[in-house]
Amino acid sequence: MIKMQQTMRWFGPQDSITLRDIKQAGTTGIVTALHQIPVGEIWTVEAIIERQQIIKEAGLEWTVVESLPVHEEIKRASGSYLQYIENYKTSIKNLSYCGVKVITYNFMPILDWVRTDHNFINKDGSKALLYNQDAFTYFDLYLLKRPNAENDYSEAEKETALQFGNQLSEEEKQLLFKNVLLGLPGSKINFTAEQILSLLDNYANIDNQKLRENLIYFLSEVAPVAEENGAKLAIHPDDPPFSVLGLPRIVSTENDIKNILEAVPLKANGLCYCTGSLGANKNNNLEQIIEDCGDRIHFLHLRNTFRESDNIFRESEHLKGDAKMEVIVEKLLVLMNKTKVSLPMRPDHGFLHDVDETNETYPGYSLVGRLKGLAELRGLEMGIAYKLNL
Repeated sequence: MIKMQQTMRWFGPQDSITLRDIKQAGTTGIVTALHQIPVGEIWTVEAIIERQQIIKEAGLEWTVVESLPVHEEIKRASGSYLQYIENYKTSIKNLSYCGVKVITYNFMPILDWVRTDHNFINKDGSKALLYNQDAFTYFDLYLLKRPNAENDYSEAEKETALQFGNQLSEEEKQLLFKNVLLGLPGSKINFTAEQILSLLDNYANIDNQKLRENLIYFLSEVAPVAEENGAKLAIHPDDPPFSVLGLPRIVSTENDIKNILEAVPLKANGLCYCTGSLGANKNNNLEQIIEDCGDRIHFLHLRNTFRESDNIFRESEHLKGDAKMEVIVEKLLVLMNKTKVSLPMRPDHGFLHDVDETNETYPGYSLVGRLKGLAELRGLEMGIAYKLNL
C-alpha cells in the first residue's frame, strides 16, 4: 500500500514549536524554508545542508520546501526579474543536489494568505481563523484607505462595510488592521500601511492576464530546470481564492489550475493541492481537481473550511467542514496507488487550544491543533485503506 508521507511545518530554529515536539507527534518529514535568506537571493548548498543537519539530528528529514518565495519583480516582470529567475534556478539545483526535491511556492502579489479574525471562538472555546468580507472591505476603505478602492465595491457593499465598522471599538479596529497586515510566514514583523500602499502602486497596470503571462514565463524558465534535476514545483492556490486590495488572482479556480498545468506541460510543473484554499470557493470541485490533475499533484495541504455565507468562511475541524474529507482522502489513496508515488501531506492549520495559548506561534500553527488534525487524518487514511483493501 502507498500511503501519504506525514509531515509538519516548522519555521526554523526560531519557531516556538520544536523539532522534538514534531517528532513526538509521530511525523517523520519536515516542511520548512530558509526564511532568513532575503527573497530573491540564492539558497546556497551550505545553507541548505546546515538546515538539513539540524533536522537530521532531531531524527527527522527535510522533505518539502515551503516556500521558495518568488520575488515581486518576477511577478511583475520588471526591474531585475531576469536575474531573480536565474537565482531561482540555482536554488532549485542546490536543493535538488541536497536531496530536497519538492518545492512549494505561490504567485500571490504582495500578501500571503489573509484572514480578518485570527481568534474566532468556537463552541468548545478553541479559536479558529476566519475571513469576513465586510470586515475586509471596511479595512480597505476606511482603515487602509487604499486610493480608488471605492471603485472595487458596490454601494451596498460599502454601506454594509461601514455599518460593520461602526460597531467596532477602536481596539477592535486596530486588531483588524493588524490581522489583515500579518507578516509573511516565518516573519514576526507585520506590514505597515505605508509599505502596502507603496507596493500596490507597483501593480497598478497588472491585471489577471498580465500576471498569468508573467507566471507562465517564469515557469517556462524554471520548470525545465526542475525537471532536469528531478525536482517538483508545487504552486499553492490563492488564499482567499478571490481578489483582495484590487490585486489580480490567477490560481483560484479549477480552470486557473488547468491553464497553468497545460501552459507548461512538464511533470515538474505541478500543484500543491490545498483543500482549504480551494474549498473556500464554493464553485471549486475538490474531488474533480484530483481527477484532472493526477500525477501533477506534488504536495497535499489537508484542512477544512465552513462557509457561513457568501461573505464569511472560517476554518473548521479537519474532518468537519464543507470539504468531504473522507471522499478526498479516498481519491488521493487511489491516485497514489495508481501512480506508485507517496505524496507528502501536512495537516494545514489547526485550532488554537487553551494549552497552547501561552506559546507564541504563527496564527494557525499551534502544536495541539495541528496534532489533532494529523491524528484524525491518519486514522481516516487507515480506515479507508482497510475499506479499499490496499
